[in-house]
Amino acid sequence: MVKIPEEILEIIKILESRIGYTYRNKQYAINALVHSSFSNENHGFPAKNNERLEFLGDAILDFILSLMLYNNPKNFSEGEMSKLRALIVCEASLNACARKIGLGELLMLGKGEEANGGRTRPSILSDAMEAVIGSIYLDGGIDEAEGFIMHFLGDIYNKAVEGMLFMDYKTALQEELQKSGDVQIQYKLIESTGPDHAKTFKISVFTNGKAIGTGVGRSKKDAEQMAAKAALEDMGKTR
Repeated sequence: MVKIPEEILEIIKILESRIGYTYRNKQYAINALVHSSFSNENHGFPAKNNERLEFLGDAILDFILSLMLYNNPKNFSEGEMSKLRALIVCEASLNACARKIGLGELLMLGKGEEANGGRTRPSILSDAMEAVIGSIYLDGGIDEAEGFIMHFLGDIYNKAVEGMLFMDYKTALQEELQKSGDVQIQYKLIESTGPDHAKTFKISVFTNGKAIGTGVGRSKKDAEQMAAKAALEDMGKTR
C-alpha cells in the first residue's frame, strides 16, 4: 500500500471535518480531489484524476434524488420529476454547495489551471462535488451518500418541491426585457474548451446586437442560463 504524504493527509482531515464524514479508505478522498490538470502534470502521483468518480457521483445523485421525488407525497408526474431533478442538480446548485465547504481550496490542480482561476471555476467545483459524492458511496455505501446529499442539497430539494427555487433565468430575462416592448434576444456560443466528455461552454446573450451577459457551463443550456443570470444581475433583477 502506498504511503500517503502527511500534507495530503492534512487536506483529507480538513475535507472530512467540513463534510462530516470520515473515510475508511483515504485513497477515495484523495481521488476525489485530483483534477485532471494535476494528474497530467504529475504522472507519478499515486491517485488518478476525479473524472471517473465524478461520473459515478453524478449517477448516484440522480438516483437518490429520483427516488426522493418518486416517494414525495405530492405524487409528481414524470415530467415534473425530470424538471425538478434538473433544477436541483444543475451546476449552480453544486457549485454553491462546493463553495459552502470551501472545496476549491482543497483541490489538487495543475499549475496552468491554478493560474487561470480553476479553484473558483463553477464547472470544476461542481464536478468535484459529484466526485466527493462518488467517493463517499464507494467508501461508505448508499446510505452515507444519501446522508451527505440530504445534508448539503436538502434545502435546495425542499425549495424545489415547494416551488420556491428560482433558476429559470432565461425566462426571467425574456420577461424583463419585453416589458419595454419587443426585444430581439440571441444566445451565441463564444467558445468551447476541454475534451468531449467534459466540455465547458461559454455563451453570451445579446439584445439588439449588444452583449449584455456571459456565462459558462458544462452544457450549452447551463451556459445560457448563466449568461441570462449575469444579465439579470447587471440589471439588479436577480433574487
